[in-house]
Amino acid sequence: MFDRGGLAVLTRREQETYRRRNPRSAAAYAHAEHLFGRVPMTWMNLAAGGFPIYLAGARGARVTDVDGHTYVDFALGDTGAMAGHSPEPTVAAVYRRLVELGGATAMLPTEDAEWVGAELTRRFGPSRWSFALTATDANRWALRLARAVTGRSKVLVNSYCYHGSVDESLIVVGPEGTGASRAGNVGAPVDVTLTSAAAEFNDVAGLERELRRGDVAAVLMEPALTNIGIVLPEPGYLDAVRQLTRDRGVLLINDETHTLSTGPGGATGAWGLQPDVVTVGKAIGGGIPVAAYGLTPELADRIQARADLDLVDVGGVGGTLAGNALSMAACRATLEHVLIDEAWLGMTAQAGRWTDGVQRVIDKHSLPWSVQQLGARAEYRFARPAPRTGTASHAATDAELDDYLHVYLANRDVLMTPFHNMALMCPQTTADDVDLHEQVFAAAVAELVAA
Repeated sequence: MFDRGGLAVLTRREQETYRRRNPRSAAAYAHAEHLFGRVPMTWMNLAAGGFPIYLAGARGARVTDVDGHTYVDFALGDTGAMAGHSPEPTVAAVYRRLVELGGATAMLPTEDAEWVGAELTRRFGPSRWSFALTATDANRWALRLARAVTGRSKVLVNSYCYHGSVDESLIVVGPEGTGASRAGNVGAPVDVTLTSAAAEFNDVAGLERELRRGDVAAVLMEPALTNIGIVLPEPGYLDAVRQLTRDRGVLLINDETHTLSTGPGGATGAWGLQPDVVTVGKAIGGGIPVAAYGLTPELADRIQARADLDLVDVGGVGGTLAGNALSMAACRATLEHVLIDEAWLGMTAQAGRWTDGVQRVIDKHSLPWSVQQLGARAEYRFARPAPRTGTASHAATDAELDDYLHVYLANRDVLMTPFHNMALMCPQTTADDVDLHEQVFAAAVAELVAA
């Protein structure tokens, strides 16, 4: 398909261009001596050019760095900025809360929280909502509730799923078909196989086998896998998951943090799913940290009827800042004025245009790659046909190829998600933005194939 030596030469050329092009970012990184790994979060070191681009500002679908380059941004904070950077209604609501009214956090509820809860009910279905600051926290609390109400200890997840840094989710299906700790798991408090079970996405028989043991409190899953490429559910799979969990008395938790790209109510709303719990974070605050978990009324009643559960003093995960006035104001403004139902029409259309453009390049060069779309989100993977499980998608990882494409695109003012080849559309993404990606991606592939 292409020569690995040629790929290495092209990558070195692009990395040298990146270094020359970004002297202020390089200097800022070199001088960051008081940060662990030289960055605010260690994952920011996933930079194909050898150091991260430093942010100066961002609006809509554009990011500007400290060296003065402005990029079309398809990363959008890995979903955190799916509403676009600094959407005006959200900025206005944050300003009003901070400056005009005052009180970013006061350990007191605001009326905005009830409005947000009602809107999340309309979109997702579950009608009892509470808040956290990250989806990781929302998932952690949902799992604690599931264990409390079922009396069971284990959590089942899909191999190579993404649920933030939830300890129980860092398990994969090993070579023998049994659960194994995910490679690189940092400081696991206990052997993950003691707390968790794993099944491949789209594997109904594997799920049934794991649930048959009777020790699983909840299945925590994305309705489509993300963060390992996009792995879409096969026909009938999600219905089978719901039926099996009901038959076995297992709670079903849909994590919609990334699959919110599917529509206003994520895949749960778009596909008519009926989970017991929904968790969601990142995008709903328009860039301000907020997350939520929603329970069906039946589940909420079961939990609240338990006099032995201290839901006040030791029951919260997320701390005293969760549900704060600022987050609630931002969330309400984002859901009421920015990520409205109609926004997905344009966002999904642009993702379709992006997908079609990538497919044209794949077809032109007869590459053994595939591209998948999930509403406003799309991604290409170095495998064909598209992987149907997380393990298969993980096996298609090519870090050298990722680096080349990412740095090539960045050198020509296009930003992709640093972890993988995901592109996300926001309400401000235009057809010209999408066409620029196709043009640069096509040039990168043409050079690669000719090398």
